[in-house]
Amino acid sequence: MKDKKMPVRSGLRAVISSLALACILVSVSVPARAGILRDVMASVGLAKPPPAPVGSDGQPAFPRQGYACCDLHYDKDWINDGNYAELPMIPAGTPIEVLSYGRQRAAVKVDGKPMRLGHDYGRDQESLDAWVNKIVIKDDPRGRISSYPSAIQEAIRQGKVMLGMTRDQVIVAVGYPLTSENVSLDAPQWRMWRSSHGEYQLNFSRDGHLTSVTGDDSVTGLIVFQPGR
Repeated sequence: MKDKKMPVRSGLRAVISSLALACILVSVSVPARAGILRDVMASVGLAKPPPAPVGSDGQPAFPRQGYACCDLHYDKDWINDGNYAELPMIPAGTPIEVLSYGRQRAAVKVDGKPMRLGHDYGRDQESLDAWVNKIVIKDDPRGRISSYPSAIQEAIRQGKVMLGMTRDQVIVAVGYPLTSENVSLDAPQWRMWRSSHGEYQLNFSRDGHLTSVTGDDSVTGLIVFQPGR
């Protein structure tokens, strides 16, 4: 008798789960609905990973050699697009080898150490490949950094911003702003995070230079470089 009851219970659970999912999908917006379906499909093994990039010969472009575009931050072996500055830092220009792609993640070696790049936040705004190609660049940025004024070089070494920096220099120092929260790099203000709750805003002039950093003093005091201090 016990064996006969198991399929009934399993079937009942499936019906209940389906009804619950239907209720959730009806109650949320279309973008959220798509995200829920994507995650559900992945959890049951139906979602396919993005195709690997290909070279001119049509073959997968792995391994791919490059360099950290900017100061990157990591938690254990995980580097994501949040790039929280409170975490340990990988300096701009560190060699990175891209080995393979998975679902919203890439296996890499950072200066020979196995790590992962995780596309956690901006996946609806850009592809995994587009994001990885922003983070791992072909040309070593250290030559460009060495041409910057000494104070800006020091700010970058510390993973901080400095008033007067260009947008490109800000990116080298603290990474790209989240595409999920920032529509364009040309916007006059970028929303950034030092930690999951430590938001600050970078404000730029019309000619693209950093004019102010706003937010809670406990956050801005840790992200703004002060020469001579």
